Amino acid sequence: MADTSLPSDPLWPRAAHWIVPASPADNPRCDIALLGIPAFETSITPTGAHATPAAVRDALLRYSTYAASRDIDVAALTALDFGDVSRPDFPDGEARVTRAVARVVESRASLLIALGGDNSITYPVVRALAGDALADFGLVTVDAHHDLRDGITNGSPVRRLIEAGLPGTNIVQIGIADFSNSAAYAARAAEHGITVIHRAEFARRPLPQLLAYALERAGAGGRPVFVDLDVDVCNRAEVPGCPSAAPGGITAAELRDIAFLVARDPRAVGIDITEIDATTDAHDQRTVRLAALLVLEAAAGVIARTY
Repeated sequence: MADTSLPSDPLWPRAAHWIVPASPADNPRCDIALLGIPAFETSITPTGAHATPAAVRDALLRYSTYAASRDIDVAALTALDFGDVSRPDFPDGEARVTRAVARVVESRASLLIALGGDNSITYPVVRALAGDALADFGLVTVDAHHDLRDGITNGSPVRRLIEAGLPGTNIVQIGIADFSNSAAYAARAAEHGITVIHRAEFARRPLPQLLAYALERAGAGGRPVFVDLDVDVCNRAEVPGCPSAAPGGITAAELRDIAFLVARDPRAVGIDITEIDATTDAHDQRTVRLAALLVLEAAAGVIARTY
């Protein structure tokens, strides 16, 4: 991972060096668990999302571990990288995801950060985290799309989770965009009792208020919550590596704030970062670098739980 073109300064530790590989020989304990799930084969739109986990790890070299505005240094946390799940698509691949997530659960991490890959990973990760208690789990999706399509693709994880036993009333969808969904799928969301917060709501309600409402709905009664950060919720100009992003999405700064705010809530047990195709990103890697910052914002949120 080392980039010899980058300067070395012992007083400016790089975030990539803070996250260390989990040893396969023991039962490690950590605060933050990073797991790469490079799913891409069932994507509706052809994608190179399988290249993204490695690209995000490399992008972490560009950042430090210190958030100046919050006076938080995430290096205070133990962060372990559990590597990538091999061939995570299709039923056999999802079984491998389940086994990998089970090992993360054994680490007792405060937060699992799953690096996609496309949005199909939300289904096996949530199933694995919830186990037999899916009915008592909550889900927040930060996404331009409902992901309620038929079939088994990156457009169907929410529908699959509902069919597996996750109540629609435990789901909140934030950032649903105009002209990115159909009336049929909007009706399906309403039919299942999903709480929908449209992109337009960002102009009417402060972001912390929106997130507090979403987490209270999804995590009612203190139930654990998983948060899907589908980066195509952002404005396309800021995330050129997201094939389905549209002009007028939320800003990269807003998504960073969301990552911090959701991870700050102790009900959040995991997040995923999905729908980035590192092979089509801009030359400056702005999309992949945003994903790296989402990792760091989420870690800062975990530290802020104690404030």
